[in-house]
Amino acid sequence: MDRLPNFLIIGAAKGGTTSLYYYLDQHPQIYMSPLKEPRFFALEDEELNFQNPDQSINHTSVTTLSEYHKLFDGVTHETAIGEASPLYLYSAKAVDRIAHYVPDTKLIAVLRNPVDRAYSCYKHLIAQESLSFAEALQAEDKRIHQNWAHLWHYRQGGYYYAQLKPYFERFDRSQLKIYLFDDLIASPLDVIRDLFSFLEVDDTFTPELTHKNVSNNPKVKILQNILSERNSLRSFAKQVVPEQLRVSVANKVRSWNSKKFSAMPADIKEQLTKDYREDILSLQNLIERDLSRWLD
Repeated sequence: MDRLPNFLIIGAAKGGTTSLYYYLDQHPQIYMSPLKEPRFFALEDEELNFQNPDQSINHTSVTTLSEYHKLFDGVTHETAIGEASPLYLYSAKAVDRIAHYVPDTKLIAVLRNPVDRAYSCYKHLIAQESLSFAEALQAEDKRIHQNWAHLWHYRQGGYYYAQLKPYFERFDRSQLKIYLFDDLIASPLDVIRDLFSFLEVDDTFTPELTHKNVSNNPKVKILQNILSERNSLRSFAKQVVPEQLRVSVANKVRSWNSKKFSAMPADIKEQLTKDYREDILSLQNLIERDLSRWLD
């Protein structure tokens, strides 16, 4: 059967979507795509040629409907079927494709203070990033013009009102569930149970909630690249080293190879807050949440 999802986690990048995917995947009534980020509705029928240093997105994205259907071949008894592609919130094309293919789908977004999200994206990519945060922000327009993938759009990725408004215009409000990252961090079980209720599955189920998607500032970038990118060494290790041992060794190496990030420079934080101010004010009216702390 050619199944399609009946719910989508659409974003935002570095807003907790990996944790949300992990929590939902534990529920016996929920089927999550084995590929967390297919990105199909953003990249359908495109010849991918993103030019950023880590080009794994060119190889891990699903661009055809037939391949997208295959992601859900494993569905058996589950009633809630979903996937998590943060690119959908940022993509200008995704909303129309979602409305076309799955007009009745439920849409979930987790929004993080856009200033913090920008720096978190930078930290996440630090193993491939050659510039300081300030330099990367200055280079952003050029990178976008050169077709660098969305996660490298540190500043541009945080204009949530502009990104969410088309979804509010195309879908019924009852299909949309918007959370704040702060809520997910402070009360993860409350958020996840509310989400279970939204998805019409057993909301008394309690998932294991310790998952974290941590970004490291590596001492040795090439070592971090080996651990994080698709490469022949990783492929060979998967074939000959038991998974439990492989994960244990990788975690120890990451721990040794990491060092603390410095805080975001105050002048950059102030400028980004100014950049986002009007969007944040519009967003809080759209989602009916007080976001004044994002403007502090």
